[in-house]
Amino acid sequence: MLETRPVSAEDASARTTLSGWRVVRHFLRTTLRTGAMPVGAKLISRIVDAAEDLDHHPDLDLRYGTLYVSVTTHARGTLTEADVALAERISEIAEELGVPLAPDRVNDLEIGIAVVSPERVRSFWSAVLGYKEDDGELSDPHGRLPHVWFHRVPEQPPRGDLELDVHVPHDVAEERVQAAVAAGGQLVSDAEAPARWVLADPEGARVRVCTWRDHH
Repeated sequence: MLETRPVSAEDASARTTLSGWRVVRHFLRTTLRTGAMPVGAKLISRIVDAAEDLDHHPDLDLRYGTLYVSVTTHARGTLTEADVALAERISEIAEELGVPLAPDRVNDLEIGIAVVSPERVRSFWSAVLGYKEDDGELSDPHGRLPHVWFHRVPEQPPRGDLELDVHVPHDVAEERVQAAVAAGGQLVSDAEAPARWVLADPEGARVRVCTWRDHH
């Protein structure tokens, strides 16, 4: 049985065996540039065999020319040595098949809803989205759609404001922020960088670019 000792985002990001992966939230993620569906199908077959051998399983999303892979230990809600072992094995399989990894092409999206009383509205959002409640937050039981959390505010926002959190690899975050500003956006705050930057679009709608790093 694989070891399930927790692994920090910093530790995982520093491991040379995971150079083709990036930590996004509590996942190890990468993109495999298959170029064609048959190659992707062959990759999936090999990855599934490896996952069965290790008794630890990834999330796989096959598109034309691309296979998206996500690994985490769901029972722990964090990364563990089991995730590292599986990711390393997937990297080996990709190398054997001549499929390059593109870790800069991964990200994740969370939706924050500003409300006075999260307790009052949480069940509504759970019902309308078909989501499950977990420690006060909502998640898609099928693992496909964005995670939803609630931001408690002292007064009712004028429209029930949404706050988008875009989670990106730590080594592309500043480039993403600069591109957004160059596209007409505004840097509202970098007080919590490199953990997160607050941006606003040309009409004032806000979004946060987030990484695993702690701010200081």
